[in-house]
Amino acid sequence: MKAADIRAKTQDELKQELLSLRKEQFNFRFQQATGQLENTGRVRIVRRDIARIKTIMAQHEQGTLPEEKAPKKKAAKKAPAKKKKEAKE
Repeated sequence: MKAADIRAKTQDELKQELLSLRKEQFNFRFQQATGQLENTGRVRIVRRDIARIKTIMAQHEQGTLPEEKAPKKKAAKKAPAKKKKEAKE
């Protein structure tokens, strides 16, 4: 889940999403303990999504949400001009 998607949600939606992610994390712990966990990578994704939601919820409360920025365009790099060696006579 991207941070921009999370910022677009209301506080109630964030609380609901956080609750569902915590339930999923709880279930993953049981699956891991019993050796039934198949998708171990999902544990990491859920943990990070929980952190993102908690961070954005705190920013909502403090009123310090960053403004959405447009992606930066990369400037084309110019190749440095080659210096020609003058023949010494």
